[in-house]
Amino acid sequence: MKQKIYEYCKTFSKNLKNERLACNMTQKQVAEKMGIKTQSYQAYENNISLPTVENLLKLSLIFNVSLNDLFEK
Repeated sequence: MKQKIYEYCKTFSKNLKNERLACNMTQKQVAEKMGIKTQSYQAYENNISLPTVENLLKLSLIFNVSLNDLFEK
């Protein structure tokens, strides 16, 4: 079970970065749109922490993708 969760988190981090780059945005720009510190956003992309449900929804709206798109390979 732990391995599966780890894989989802790793995939999320990778997908998050890919979506940001596809939108030609910097980490700082995304963080500002979310109303969080740049360091907090960087932690998401570096697989150090996961966003809250509220912030997951914000990311989904910013990148115009579903939550599944962020977590699936």
